[in-house]
This record gives sequence, structure tokens and C-alpha cells, in this order.
Amino acid sequence: MIATSRLASTDVMVSRLSFGAAPIGGLFAPVPDQQAYEAITAAWDAGIRTFDTAPHYGLGLSERRLGEVLREQPRHSYTLSTKVGRLLEPYDGGGDDLAAGGFAVPATHRRVWDFTADGVRRSIESSLERLGLDQVDIVYLHDPDDHEEWAFREGYPALEQLRSEGVVGAIGAGMNQAEMLTRFITDTDTDVVLAAGRYTLLDQIALKALLPEAEARGRSVIAAAVYNSGILAEPRPGATYNYSTAPDDLLARARRIKELAEQHGTTLRAAALAFPLGHPAVAGVLVGMRSADQVRDTAQQFATPVPAGFWAELKTEGLLAEDVPVPGEAAAG
Repeated sequence: MIATSRLASTDVMVSRLSFGAAPIGGLFAPVPDQQAYEAITAAWDAGIRTFDTAPHYGLGLSERRLGEVLREQPRHSYTLSTKVGRLLEPYDGGGDDLAAGGFAVPATHRRVWDFTADGVRRSIESSLERLGLDQVDIVYLHDPDDHEEWAFREGYPALEQLRSEGVVGAIGAGMNQAEMLTRFITDTDTDVVLAAGRYTLLDQIALKALLPEAEARGRSVIAAAVYNSGILAEPRPGATYNYSTAPDDLLARARRIKELAEQHGTTLRAAALAFPLGHPAVAGVLVGMRSADQVRDTAQQFATPVPAGFWAELKTEGLLAEDVPVPGEAAAG
């Protein structure tokens, strides 16, 4: 069983490694039903007990598939998060969702931004219906980048009300940036934020304010997209960084980190998974996975030791700043 952490002062526990269910919603490429079910089952067999989804992922397909498998397990035995901010409205215009949403699924619905209190409640009710469950543990405001004041004025208070009613156990926001997530930490009673790609071996912008503020206030951070969309999984020519082709300087940097990892008897992927957990505010890492083989490989990499000498050499070579916390420092100190 993979170790767990408690979110802030809540009763919600999360796996140190979580299953991200965007890929099984057909992110960028189709995923057959059986492959999706096998991926979820493999995650369970690997000891993962936290699963993250959203209505956005495959226009509800990710939630339906996740629920299909998780309904077979005792509800208290796992932690499930979903997101609000996009309502799904039926659409009969045909076509697929790749251009509009990035998912290889039929365009049966359209996404409509809605951070109103009513929209938040309706979104959760619809998610529960798709999941076939009567409860989710964590709810995030999803990508409110272009709707900041709306999300803070209406969306967040709605989540706070649902938490006070016991409908959900923990609340927060999930984004691909650190700045607005910092505001959620400093200006609200958020329990947890999901920071995608902003605390990795190549991008530590979350250290500027988000992580120190979270630590100071006893809040939790989940680090997602720890491979920066591909470059830290395999820094080959054409590798992607934040969903675009990686610039040459970052590619060279990632390759050097990989070389050092291998010299120390570990792997780049193991180091990328381990790195965020060196900060005390980070409760876990979340990785999107689309097949059973990918799940098993990720779990194996997560369990692979990363020697202290590797982190020290990264700092010696200037690949990490001296003040960046790394795994093992707290225990050693």
C-alpha cells in the first residue's frame, strides 16, 4: 500500500501517489473502455487509493469510467476528487471534442463556464450521477484563470458551504499556475490546491510564494504534471514541455539531470516523482495514466530510491538552487 498524507486539518487522506484520470477520458488520443478499466484496476492493485477526475475530462467519460471500477470497492477505502466550474450541456452538432477540449471523444456536450453557487451544486450532482456514487471527498474549482473574481466571489463560498454541510471533506482549486493558487491559500480557508507543472525539477515557481504560504498556514498542495507534460519522462528530441515542444535549453537541462540520475543508480522519472515530496507542504504527487502498463511502471518508479548524492550533485551543478528543499533533508536534519 502506498503511504498516505492528511490534507491540512481535515480528515481526508490522500495517497502520496495519486491516479490522474484525464488520460482515461481520451486526452489527446482514444482510450478503449477495457484499457481504461484495466488502468484503474492496476492503480488499485499497486496500492494507489486516491483518484482525481473532472467533468472536463472526456465530457464526463473519465468520471463514468472511474465510477464503474471504484463502485466495486468499499467507499471508505479510497479518496476521490472531482472539479467544478464547467457544466456540461447536451450538444447535437456532431464532430469530436479534440479541437474544443483536447479529448478524443464524440462532442456530445459543450462546456459552459459556471462558478455560481447553483452551478457548483449542479456540477457536483451531475458528477455524482456519472460516477454512480453518493459522495466525493475533495472538490476543486477547475481552472478559474479567466474568471478569478467570479470564482472567489461565488464559487469558493459555495464550496465552503458544502464543506460546512458535510457534503465534501476538503475544498480547493486546481490550476496550471501558482499565482492565483497562492491567493486561494492567503485569502480563503482552502484546504488544498492542485498545482499542475509548477513544482517540478524544471519549474519551481511555486517556491516563490505558494509553498511557503501553504506551509505557514498549514494547508496542503498536490503536485500534478510532475513530468511537465513529457520532457521529464523522456527528454528526447521533440519532447513536450507544458504541452509545447520543449526549447533546446530546457531539453539539455533535462538530459543532464537524467545523466546524473543514472550515474547515481536511479532514473529521471523516479527523481521527478520524488522531488515535489521534499517540500513539507506537498501532500502528494498526481500522475495522469492511461494504461495498466503505464500505471505499473509509474508505481515502480515511485518506489525507486533516489540517493541523497544525486540531489547534492544537482545543486553543485546549478541544476537546483541551494535553498530548494529535497527529499530526505528534513529527516536528516
